[in-house]
Amino acid sequence: MKTRSKLFTVTIILIFLTTLLWAEKDDSAITLGETATINSEILDQDRELLIYLPDGYEKSTTNYPVLYLIDGGFHFLHVSSVVQYLSSRGMMQQTIVVAIKNIDRNKDFLPTNVERVPTSGGAENFLNFISNELFTYIESNYRTTPYKTLVGHSYGGTFTTYTFLQKPNTFDSYIAISPYLHWDEQLLVTQAKTILPEGYDKNKFFYMTLGDEPPYIPAIDKFVSLINDKSPTNLDFTYTQMISETHNSIPHLTVYYGLEKLYSGWNLPQTKYEEGLSAIDEHYNMISNKFNYNVETPEFVINMLGYNYLLKEEFEKAIEVFQENVNRFPTSANVYDSLAESYENNKQLKLAELNYTKACELAKKDDPTLITFKSNLERVQKKLAE
Repeated sequence: MKTRSKLFTVTIILIFLTTLLWAEKDDSAITLGETATINSEILDQDRELLIYLPDGYEKSTTNYPVLYLIDGGFHFLHVSSVVQYLSSRGMMQQTIVVAIKNIDRNKDFLPTNVERVPTSGGAENFLNFISNELFTYIESNYRTTPYKTLVGHSYGGTFTTYTFLQKPNTFDSYIAISPYLHWDEQLLVTQAKTILPEGYDKNKFFYMTLGDEPPYIPAIDKFVSLINDKSPTNLDFTYTQMISETHNSIPHLTVYYGLEKLYSGWNLPQTKYEEGLSAIDEHYNMISNKFNYNVETPEFVINMLGYNYLLKEEFEKAIEVFQENVNRFPTSANVYDSLAESYENNKQLKLAELNYTKACELAKKDDPTLITFKSNLERVQKKLAE
């Protein structure tokens, strides 16, 4: 598979730095996320987290899936940028990223103790920390859906594969980047022969990659053959060798292509706008079935449908769609502003005034759109006065 890693990486980083990914604290600083520290009784230590929250998180009531990232100190920035970019283009769900910073990656990621790596062998303990303490902390402090993704590179990919084999229901999707499957005489390959089930109760996704890394190939080839031969039901498995990439260049591309593959079919086809709201809702019902949790039709999608009708001067249809958006998202200032606009175009000025007023009431003082809402309200009030 040919890739354009250098150009692609530079482009993504520029997008990451120039978009409004994180809110500005003041004129000279940009907040790149937030940090948290969790005290783990299982690990008997404090663990530092880096957390990316989707744009608009503070102003919404939406629940979000979570991507858990190990080797978090190395990968937090570029993984968060990919998540932001794909979600901002409607190519995936907005997602919380929880990155776990390392203390001893050999201990945490490797499943058995091998003499040449003295601290190795703590993967089971680290997995218990994630599933019993970290999940509880994140779900208690953030709005989350049940859908979880695990991403790991190198020894982190070993841990990702270990988790997939030992406790597959811990996560719904797995992205293993250059996993070292030679560990302990190909232990995980040997385990896969007996552990891999005939199928899974819920849909599972496993995306594995390898760069130009010849020593890794024999074990990975065996592992891939085992999965392909068994072909468990409800498992979407992809293995890609990116021969133009190295062990260090492959993580960024893997996350991008892995999430793109995971969320294939997520983007709403333009034809659905011509078919109306019921067809749009059906699309998101299909997505819900794929991801095993309820994915509601987004506010902005319904708004776009309403404006399609408005541009065609089908005012009654626009009013109906915008009113439905108000019913579904009653705390959003924007949906009232859009409904008011449709009433104004339909010369129902009193109803327009009522909804512009509601938009102004709901908008926070620091909301840049408040100026627009007030301007719209004043325009309609002037028309009424005349």
